[in-house]
Amino acid sequence: MSALAQVLRARGHRVSGSDRNLDRGLNQALFRKLSQLDIRCLPQDGSGLKEGVDIAVVSTAVEEINPDIKMAHERGIPVVNRATLLSVLFNDLQGVAVAGTNGKTTVTGMVGWILDRAGLDPTIVVGGIIKNYSNSPHLGNVRIGRSDIMVIEADESDGSLIYYRPMLGVITNITKDHKPMEELLMLFSTFAEGSSKLVIGADCPVAKSIRSIPKETITFGVGERALFRATDVICKGWSSSFKVNGVDFELNLPGQHNVMNALAAISSVHLLSVPLEVSANALKDFKGMSRRLDLVCEIDGIKVIDDFAHNPQKIKAAIDSVRLVSRRILAVYQPHGYSPTRFLKEEFIQVFSEELSEDDVLYMPEIFYAGGTVNRDISSLDIVESLTARGIRAHFIPDRREIIGHVCAEARLGDAVLVMGARDDTLTDFCQEIAASLAGRKTGKELIVEGGVGRG
Repeated sequence: MSALAQVLRARGHRVSGSDRNLDRGLNQALFRKLSQLDIRCLPQDGSGLKEGVDIAVVSTAVEEINPDIKMAHERGIPVVNRATLLSVLFNDLQGVAVAGTNGKTTVTGMVGWILDRAGLDPTIVVGGIIKNYSNSPHLGNVRIGRSDIMVIEADESDGSLIYYRPMLGVITNITKDHKPMEELLMLFSTFAEGSSKLVIGADCPVAKSIRSIPKETITFGVGERALFRATDVICKGWSSSFKVNGVDFELNLPGQHNVMNALAAISSVHLLSVPLEVSANALKDFKGMSRRLDLVCEIDGIKVIDDFAHNPQKIKAAIDSVRLVSRRILAVYQPHGYSPTRFLKEEFIQVFSEELSEDDVLYMPEIFYAGGTVNRDISSLDIVESLTARGIRAHFIPDRREIIGHVCAEARLGDAVLVMGARDDTLTDFCQEIAASLAGRKTGKELIVEGGVGRG
């Protein structure tokens, strides 16, 4: 929503908005930046829907009982969802839409960055923060370009990816998340049919099963059948290297999954006539996305890492990557939403059972509640009990703040504290609190860091 607001403001529209976190006093840095961009941030109580408001744009995560939506209906102000408006801005341009269950945020950032470095001056709209563009007063989830190229992240969670008619569609992979596989396959098939050109992951069996694909379709992967194939892959710590058609690539990003993300981006920009060598030079300088395996700090040989992982495949990728740089993993996973946790419960149990070693430890607070009407018939405890029955060292600690003491008592040289979860902007603050408490173990004093307080 903040990305769309910035695009609209850059096009000369008057823009204001509301957010639950603003009312709760959270994530104030984001709202300060929006205000600096002349985007007014207002209470979510209906008071912002005054005369002069032509349209109310809403996220599909917002319920109909929301005061702003109710006020818009009362005053006859048209209400449209975010993706509908974005598609109006996007569909008449030379649009690149990046979709997929995993990796789409990073791939969108990579594609946009390469096109920028290639001199094509794209507009980029993405659901995460591109570190290369994050500077005052810019948030980093938007780049305003002057060409007719627009690169966006297309979301399957609410089904809105079918609104887009891209010149180039990208499908990274399709795995169970948000919706049943049959429904996901239908959504991605519709998206593929609406794309003039398509890039698709050849190593994903579900993605390969899409039949209605445009004539100009290329594939990427590590398998021999992929047109753009990574060879000589080396993942070491916080970097990786590989070759594509004889051209050397280096990433300052960890993990095999980022090699796949890079392949998707390289394949995509190739269809826009960007040479492999230009992509290689650009990706070498790509800083990544915020909350994607961010190394918050390293204290006494203990790393604290912040990651957005929230489905089983993302959790596996995060653990596999951190395994390369640590002796042992102390994982903190905060599930987001009762419905998603219920939907993926068995898959969460499976991935933690398979990925965590006998020396690793998992801590789970209660499920993150973002507001609205929900059925709270599941708890993090349900997952923890199943894991402990399988011999995994898992602990349910409902109050997240209490986890800090447990982590600090357990952590030792060579460990990595991996914090995972989505939709909760305070998880980064939580990482900083852990870092402060680890640093305070030497002195037993209270240490204050930006975003939180930790006690030794």
